[in-house]
Amino acid sequence: MSFSEAVETVGKVVDGVGVGAIVIGIAAASVAALRPAVPGSDRYRIYRQRLGRAILLGLELLVAADIIRTVAVTPTLTNAGVLAVIVVIRTFLSFSLEVELGGRWPWHREPDAPSSR
Repeated sequence: MSFSEAVETVGKVVDGVGVGAIVIGIAAASVAALRPAVPGSDRYRIYRQRLGRAILLGLELLVAADIIRTVAVTPTLTNAGVLAVIVVIRTFLSFSLEVELGGRWPWHREPDAPSSR
């Protein structure tokens, strides 16, 4: 097995792990949402947060797989450009999900966080 084939295989495995993280996260969040709810808990919000976390993890792994394959196997200018577009789109999706889940901009402190002064 050549280096290119090995790296391509690693990229495919990381792709599979990313897709698996999303699928398993969706299944786990769905099963947890079907359990009896604790009185006073917001089941919908908790479900959305669990789904969002699974998607974020999967997106990070998919970006890593794209980087592995593009940089190590076929480092052409065209492939680097395609990678850049994919990374920008996935980063935007990740950022949007993070804002949606957290309810605040990532650079803002949590309201309960003590001041560092």
